Amino acid sequence: MRLEAFAGDWQLERELEDLRDGRHGRFVGRAGFVPAPGGLRCREEGALTFGDGAAMTATRDYLWRDGGAGVIAVFFGDGRFFHRFLPDEPDPGGEHACPPDNYRVRYDFRRWPRWQATWRVSGPRKDYAMVSRFRRAG
Repeated sequence: MRLEAFAGDWQLERELEDLRDGRHGRFVGRAGFVPAPGGLRCREEGALTFGDGAAMTATRDYLWRDGGAGVIAVFFGDGRFFHRFLPDEPDPGGEHACPPDNYRVRYDFRRWPRWQATWRVSGPRKDYAMVSRFRRAG
């Protein structure tokens, strides 16, 4: 799968589980992948709720780039490297060390154009799991 396959608008639903304090959260919104210098700019925006709390507006920005040899390299919105993955592998995934915590992701493209990213974040400061489900908007 090539980077260009992600271009366009996606509906996004994300479930979060804080394994340390038992809080559950949900994000509902969209992710837009638009052409940008060097790749695709990904902008996530939507509403985030925890438990019965009030919804909060939430946004995230990333830059997805062609890393060569089939690799997709993901950067934070400010240009710092985040992780890389090979989408055509049977079990694509990546890691990001943010000492003292570690972020691990597994992607699932088997139902393309529906796909998901499953994150596990662990360390002394963080302990949570997150599943993001994407499907084409419209």
